[in-house]
Amino acid sequence: MSTPESDALHVYDTTLRDGMQQEGLNPTVADKLAIARHLDGLGVGFIEGGWPGANPKDTEFFRRAVAELDLKHAQLAAFGSTRRAGAVVADDPQVAALRDSGAGVVTLVAKSHDLHVVKALRTTLEENLAMVRDTVSHLRDEGQRVFLDAEHFFDGYRSNRDYALEVLRVAAEAGAEVAALCDTNGGMLPSWVSDVVGDVVSATGMRIGIHCHNDTGCAVANTLAAVDAGATHVQGTVNGYGERTGNADLIAVVANLELKLHRQVLPAGLLAEATRVAHAVAEVTNFPPASRQPYVGSSAFAHKAGLHASAIKVDPDLYQHMDPAGVGNDMRLLVSDMAGRASIELKGKELGFDLSGDRELVTRVTSRVKELESEGYSFEAADASFELLLAEEVEGSRPTYFDVESWRVISDGSGNGEAARTEATVKIVAAGERYVVTGEGNGPVNALDAALRSAIRPAFPVVDDWELVDYKVRIFEASHGTDSRTRVLITTKDHGEGGGTWTTVGVADNVIEASWEALIDGLTFGLRRVASTV
Repeated sequence: MSTPESDALHVYDTTLRDGMQQEGLNPTVADKLAIARHLDGLGVGFIEGGWPGANPKDTEFFRRAVAELDLKHAQLAAFGSTRRAGAVVADDPQVAALRDSGAGVVTLVAKSHDLHVVKALRTTLEENLAMVRDTVSHLRDEGQRVFLDAEHFFDGYRSNRDYALEVLRVAAEAGAEVAALCDTNGGMLPSWVSDVVGDVVSATGMRIGIHCHNDTGCAVANTLAAVDAGATHVQGTVNGYGERTGNADLIAVVANLELKLHRQVLPAGLLAEATRVAHAVAEVTNFPPASRQPYVGSSAFAHKAGLHASAIKVDPDLYQHMDPAGVGNDMRLLVSDMAGRASIELKGKELGFDLSGDRELVTRVTSRVKELESEGYSFEAADASFELLLAEEVEGSRPTYFDVESWRVISDGSGNGEAARTEATVKIVAAGERYVVTGEGNGPVNALDAALRSAIRPAFPVVDDWELVDYKVRIFEASHGTDSRTRVLITTKDHGEGGGTWTTVGVADNVIEASWEALIDGLTFGLRRVASTV
């Protein structure tokens, strides 16, 4: 087991505290416990679980963590503040909550900016130093490790360097192991961070950490600059979650440290878990993962231009900065109107079709893709529909598992503000039987989906494992108003043993017809997928 004490560089995750301040994130205690397990699977050294005593959810998290978390790599850290001005540290309820949290590490936030001490805490500079000294000493005496988060440090350093450094010295003398310098307002640039951190490392001799926000778009770069200047403790959040524009993306930080700067910061082999962890945490938070996120995004190693694909066919390293397997990701070839023959051939190989010996077929598929995309289709976002197109061209006919006779949607509105009632009727033939089924739903697409699934369920009960998880509509030629052509993308998730997700596309002159096309493709692709494994 790797321990934080043995690491030359601390990796400290604050997703469960600072990351949860992001707008739209509101995890349950169970969610936070699940995220903590994923973070431990990545091999981080410390997991900041929240602020016990500040809110019931975080207090409950620490209570349950003692019994329910079996961490293999990380130590749990509790976040909190110094004692209140004028209070006795042993009697302060916030300090008591840290003491009773069960966490082996306490990260203590303290003011290091003289103006914040006077204006926000409304106390004296001397009392603030006493608050730091008393609280660190008290928690150390109680057997807990203490890290100091020096809030607004960089702004404080510029305002009053001597006082900012004195806060760190007092904390170190009282027993704090780390002083994390916080760019709380996120306004720093890499060269500025490097200058300050270098000076602080030289002046204090402490283990210096870095905590960056991304308001200038430089959080990861600032973190790396701090490490280059001597910081040996990095803080960040998975997926860059956090208030305003977020925190430093911890996965990008550790990937850069290991892969570019050759600093071993996670237990050997665990960086390959990065993509899985990033996406798993996104699932728990119900916050869609960013496709263009460095290293772990679905587009991080996606290639669209025909020129790139031609080169990658020769050597993948020609247009990739690393092997995506190193972070658990994959290379993807996108099919679009920019695609050349090499793109189609490589994408076909990725999907299990060997097109290398049939130049005429590759040319035909390439031409068809370009023609369809000129009509509004988007195959780069709909791999499943492209696979069906490819199967049709290679096998001579489009895969089909049921025949549609007709479909109809009716919406009834009362005109008095009540929600309209929508029902859909579909008539299909599946496995030799004719089915006429009516479904109700929250809108026409939901009703069509319900009716279609009910109709084919007797022949294909596997559809019960599938769920529509995303639905996107794009209107073309907006100047035409409600008469505009429409593209619909639908993503389906398999909750069964096979797992996985797939996206299909439909294009038509109205949104319901486009949605129907994408629905049919989604079910057809899923059934083809099942048939291929039987």
